[in-house]
Amino acid sequence: MKRKKLLLPAGLLGLWVAGTLSGCSSIALLNPNGPVGDIQRSIIIISIVLMLIVVVPVFIMAFLFGRKYRASNPQATYMPKWHYSVKLDLVVWLVPIVIVLVLSYLAWIHTYQLDPYRPLVSDEKPINIEAVSLDWKWLFIYPDQNIATVNEIVFPANVPLSFRLTSDTVMTSFFIPQLGSQIYAMAGMQTRLHLLADKPGVYAGQNQQYSGRGYADMHFKATATSPEEFDAWVQKAKESPEALDMARYDELAKPSQGHFVAYYSSVEPDLFDRIMRKYNPAMGGHHTHHGGEAVSMQGESTTSEAH
Repeated sequence: MKRKKLLLPAGLLGLWVAGTLSGCSSIALLNPNGPVGDIQRSIIIISIVLMLIVVVPVFIMAFLFGRKYRASNPQATYMPKWHYSVKLDLVVWLVPIVIVLVLSYLAWIHTYQLDPYRPLVSDEKPINIEAVSLDWKWLFIYPDQNIATVNEIVFPANVPLSFRLTSDTVMTSFFIPQLGSQIYAMAGMQTRLHLLADKPGVYAGQNQQYSGRGYADMHFKATATSPEEFDAWVQKAKESPEALDMARYDELAKPSQGHFVAYYSSVEPDLFDRIMRKYNPAMGGHHTHHGGEAVSMQGESTTSEAH
């Protein structure tokens, strides 16, 4: 009889957990399409399972104890026998210690493995993208192709993406949940991010940091395509009648909500660095080459999230 009473709340809790996890496929963060997102999903799931080792027994005991020692049960006289228990002490201390050690190990290993400044290993040459957050839109500059877009990026699948990020407004947060690694963009500073989409698709990108009244509309579309489709998209951008010089940029930087997708056939040289130098003239002007890509030696910040 006691066993049946124990199985009932355990079974109900199990059904609740199973029902909750069954909806994970609809959550972008738990439905990744890239190596960075895959690792982060594994960390999230392992962390949840480890924490359930403590949470599930607590919920079961809270239900059973509350039911047994309720005021309406005359047979539930609570007469505790105070006595030291080695077994109980071991459970109370060792289980949390083991969980904390495992979580610490995961955090230590993957903090380095998922370093957003660390280029992804690939035989393909990365696509370089310079991202600038504005009020309330995203500007993306492709320095190698000499084009720029607003609120849209396109790139080949299975090709690494190397982002340089800054802000020409308040601090914002760049995030493509299905590809992984949220990272801040800050005025006068440069952050880095390396991502990869392992199959074609359209992925939602967004700003995760509240940045004013237009925050809710500050999102963009990230599309992974075939190399041929990417080349065709670049050619489409080059056919745009708009060129992104400083005068046009100053107009674009003015606050606007729900900004449409725009293309620029050419970009003023070193526009990204000039935007950073608006806030600190010493920043953004010096580069060195490391691993085949340009890396700024000044004005960088290592702040990142979603690990």
